[in-house]
Amino acid sequence: MTATSPLTSHSVLHGVPVVAGVQYAPVIRPGTLPDVDAEPTDELPEDERSAEGERFTAAAAAVAGRLRERAAHATGAASEVLAATATLATDRGWLGAAEKRIKDGAPAVRAVNGAIDQFVEMFTKLGGLMAERVTDLRDIRDRVIAELKGLPEPGVPLPDEPSILCAEDLAPADTAGLDPTLVVALATTLGGPTSHTAIIARQLGIPCVVAVAGLDDVPAGTMVLVDGTRGTVTVAPDEAPAREAVAEAKRIAEAAANWSGPGTTADGHAVAVLANVQDGAAARSARQTPAEGVGLFRTELCFLNTDTEPTVEEQASIYAEVLEAFAGNKVVVRTLDAGSDKPLKFAGHPDEANPALGVRGIRIATNNPGLLDHQLEAIAQAAERTGNPPWVMAPMIATAEEAKNFADKARAYGLTPGVMIEVPAAALLADRILDHVDFLSIGTNDLAQYTMAADRMSAELATLTDPWQPAVLALVAMTVKAGAAVGKPVGVCGEAAADPLLACVLTGFGVTSLSAAAAAVQGVGAKLAMVTLQQCRDAAEAVLGTASAAEARAAALAVLG
Repeated sequence: MTATSPLTSHSVLHGVPVVAGVQYAPVIRPGTLPDVDAEPTDELPEDERSAEGERFTAAAAAVAGRLRERAAHATGAASEVLAATATLATDRGWLGAAEKRIKDGAPAVRAVNGAIDQFVEMFTKLGGLMAERVTDLRDIRDRVIAELKGLPEPGVPLPDEPSILCAEDLAPADTAGLDPTLVVALATTLGGPTSHTAIIARQLGIPCVVAVAGLDDVPAGTMVLVDGTRGTVTVAPDEAPAREAVAEAKRIAEAAANWSGPGTTADGHAVAVLANVQDGAAARSARQTPAEGVGLFRTELCFLNTDTEPTVEEQASIYAEVLEAFAGNKVVVRTLDAGSDKPLKFAGHPDEANPALGVRGIRIATNNPGLLDHQLEAIAQAAERTGNPPWVMAPMIATAEEAKNFADKARAYGLTPGVMIEVPAAALLADRILDHVDFLSIGTNDLAQYTMAADRMSAELATLTDPWQPAVLALVAMTVKAGAAVGKPVGVCGEAAADPLLACVLTGFGVTSLSAAAAAVQGVGAKLAMVTLQQCRDAAEAVLGTASAAEARAAALAVLG
């Protein structure tokens, strides 16, 4: 169905599935945003500008204060997302731009709108993570303008009954405070698998579908069925089958909640189910799940707000926290994946027209060789201190020579070397890369981005960066086959590993481990326990014969249920 097709009962809208599960409930939509087009265009008299500036400063401070208060009462990813938005609300860049406009005679509302538009354009051009913050900026604009106009704060209404929240896009402040007993599913017109909406939906454990064509035409109050496994929103379906679909999904969720590991198929084929973490706190939280270890320790996320390179001792202390949390278990540490959407101030990134294709990942070591040496030394120190020797892998490897250079360095520090397969060139030459390293880990988020030539942060291109794209899965299968040929492990640590259905397909390809967000561990493990290795292999074969992401997902469902 296209976005222009007329909506009728039983219309099925298609999007990108983010969190599995099924819910049937009426639609609610965020409140009306303040109208800025009706603002007067006259300039303020000179003697009123100072007071207008103070009024703006107070409004911005009030909004930031409320966001910080929400962050303090939230937990996990929700707290982090809200705190980041509160920080953006106090950013001197856009605040200064608004203050300058007021000094030049613009009323506060018009000044806020103009300043935010300026930074939205700037962030959009930067791309990557900065482009992802555009929704946050617009949310801050709407809240500050509502404060200035004395209107209720825009956002999600509190429903009287379990409801499904549908919107063009959702800001962190809209999603982070949701009650999952009242907002039971999310669907958006924009957004991608790594958007804030997706992150919060995973933490809340509610079904979520993004990039849904035609969703804007579904009015509030309409009964819809959201299927976070198939990536569909069915408008006004028949009630009886809809409620049965919800009941079946609930049975599956209950089975997942009871799964305690380790990861195996129903006939006993072992596949390690691991967790992705970014620091010691996340590792300790993941330890409360049945995760058998850490398949991806994103070290760069520890240092995003650091102006200077941390010392070896400082780094070793941080790494040791993760190794201690999973003492006696496998931990895979990724060296700094800096650049593009994750710039590090101390790495000296060049200004680049296309940073996603520029100096990022292992490439920063070319002009900063000390960064890699210091990090490897710190990882080795943490290993010695904790008695838990980790594996270590490099991101953004594109050639066998890069893999060899990294492996030589890692082994010099007594570490077990591997590399990330995120670049199609690396997948195509996986057999030659495996001549030099002991394992591979496939990052499906970037592999999809580079295979499909589509920015993974782009809401408009979310269907292209769907990990179910057959071209991406063909490269995954090729990489896994290369590992199996030499008896070396190949894992997956991208978003694909968090999808229980796709996890079974990956198992059919022959992956040896699946590493996902801690919240997804039980769902993945429980699904694997329900199917045999032969079913997984049959699904994998069926998927490789398809021509689209939707066909691939349907083919897997036909085999695996």
